Amino acid sequence: MPVKERFAERGEGMSDFLTHECGIALVRLLRPPEYYREKYGTALWGFHKLFLLMEKQHNRGQDGVGVGCAKLHMPLGQPYMFRARAGGVDSLGSLFRGQLAEFERLAERGVIRRDDAESVKRHFDFGGECLMGHLRYGTSGEFSTASLHPYLRRSNWPTKSLMVLGNFNMTNTGELNQMLIERGQHPVFGTDTQTVLEEIGYHLDELHTDIYRTERDRGVPGERIPALISEQLDVGEVIRRSAEHWDGGYAIAGMVGNGDCFVMRDPHGIRPCSYFINDEVIAFASERVPLMTVFDAAREEVHELEPGTVVFVKSDGRMHCDRFAAPVEPRPCSFERIYFSRGNDPDIYQDRKRLGAALVPQIVETVGDDFDHAVFSFIPNTAEVAYHGMMDELRRHRRRQVRNEILAASRDGTLDEERLDNLIMRNWPRGEKIAHKDIKLRTFITQEAQRTTLASHVYDITYGEVGPDDALVCIDDSIVRGTTLKQSILKILARTNPRSILIASTAPQIRYPDCYGIDMAEIGKFIAFEAAITLLRERGLQTLIDQVYRECLVEIQKPSPQQTNRVKAIYAPFSDDDISLKISQFVYPNGLVPGAALGGGGVWRGEVRVIFQTVGNLHGALGPDAGDWYFTGDYPTPGGTAICNRAFIHFYEKRTGRPYDLPGL
Repeated sequence: MPVKERFAERGEGMSDFLTHECGIALVRLLRPPEYYREKYGTALWGFHKLFLLMEKQHNRGQDGVGVGCAKLHMPLGQPYMFRARAGGVDSLGSLFRGQLAEFERLAERGVIRRDDAESVKRHFDFGGECLMGHLRYGTSGEFSTASLHPYLRRSNWPTKSLMVLGNFNMTNTGELNQMLIERGQHPVFGTDTQTVLEEIGYHLDELHTDIYRTERDRGVPGERIPALISEQLDVGEVIRRSAEHWDGGYAIAGMVGNGDCFVMRDPHGIRPCSYFINDEVIAFASERVPLMTVFDAAREEVHELEPGTVVFVKSDGRMHCDRFAAPVEPRPCSFERIYFSRGNDPDIYQDRKRLGAALVPQIVETVGDDFDHAVFSFIPNTAEVAYHGMMDELRRHRRRQVRNEILAASRDGTLDEERLDNLIMRNWPRGEKIAHKDIKLRTFITQEAQRTTLASHVYDITYGEVGPDDALVCIDDSIVRGTTLKQSILKILARTNPRSILIASTAPQIRYPDCYGIDMAEIGKFIAFEAAITLLRERGLQTLIDQVYRECLVEIQKPSPQQTNRVKAIYAPFSDDDISLKISQFVYPNGLVPGAALGGGGVWRGEVRVIFQTVGNLHGALGPDAGDWYFTGDYPTPGGTAICNRAFIHFYEKRTGRPYDLPGL
């Protein structure tokens, strides 16, 4: 989501810092407020569920949070839409603690009666039937509470009032803003969220006005018209008109002032969204497991929102699911499976184990079969599940070896007790926890220099488990820039004094920018891209770099659907191994040379190698539909290709910033 880029050493995460997905939650109560007070002992049951859904997704955003509420059938003159937002450390806890403290103050003053759900609804801002929340990681732009979701568009007509929030990024915000201008509107540049709000609001106004004029011309008294507008308002049609020109990845939730609410997902299913429904509640979240946990739901009771559809709930509780875009090839973000989503989802857990297992042939080829002199581990903590998959496959690999050797020895008559013991008892893969996260250093660090210094102490290591003849193999989620590897992690691991270090990435080489919600837009910062550019220059192929720049300049003059990804030519002369070997050279820490003294009295003797998952193995682990544009350059929407060409131009011209942040782009 767009807010200022910040550097932080998160408590969990890839070895490289990477801001990422936001989280959304929506709770729509289907019974009268008194029902929940009587059954669950509190009229704040919905508010509590919203908090829990957000807390169970806190991995998706720690920079700021926002919540919104719409109350059904409020008397004339009474407010019906509410919003609260908070930024900074512990923003989720502070926002909810603040609201609950306000509830207690109102109760102590007698404004609210705890045994009267209607008084809670009327006087407590978040005592209504429609509740939604947002968690955010900031990535670009100016960060302030005002930039946090939900965004609100007020009107004295409930059916024109609108609140939206989402996990999304539009690649064509500039074009969308231009459409607003051509209508005569005055868009506020800076965020695609504002653009989305205004687009939905425009079509909401149009349908509202059409219904109003029809009923007015029929002679319906004015005081009866609002109820007719609320009844006839087709939220699905509003979304169909609004999303017609959107290009991006998105899961967007919204509320109209009359109590209609909706959740929509992009046609390719790039951004995730799931929902749960029973006779008490309809609830949505970015991930499946929070819904299972919060509502004690079975796995099969939580459903994935189908890409290209919008689910909306009318103020009377009727639920509709409409398709707003034609079906297209699904391309869900693979980083959700690799890293972003919580690993306790049963499918994601198995996906990550398969990713770890898929690396084993490359690991064995690089390290060899001498497992007696190898130690296997993981860094950071989020790579632990993949580590277990790697260890399972390494053991299977070794069992196959032992089985084949026993069969061969049996056939040639050389199998005896000594050989059997030797085969069974030795050379088994050994796993150890080498790096330990220091919880006390889970803090935000805003200055790069300070971050580099402190990051070297974020991990403690286990001394004595790695010998000077051992290769240390550590599995990682992904390597984006390689900066943290070079400046801290490899130096930390070198303190164990291994003969060599192998870093195995569960993700392939990140070669192309992402423009659908992940903060990976500046292509010049990717270590794989840097490696390719360096190899081109070393081999006297600077003219190819110049040629790609000229071709990109030509491409961006074309409409997005007609553009070709010219950046692919940068990688064409090289194999994956060529790029990996150059990356291994890049991340080798400064000052770490053979014979260098290490902490604890050791002496560094080894080499550093980095290997990456293949794209084929990625699809073998995650499925053929898994999004791979950051690895292959094959974008699911035309806007992605256009952004990639523009990103290369920015690199060549030494321009900084995301290539889709400028209003005119």
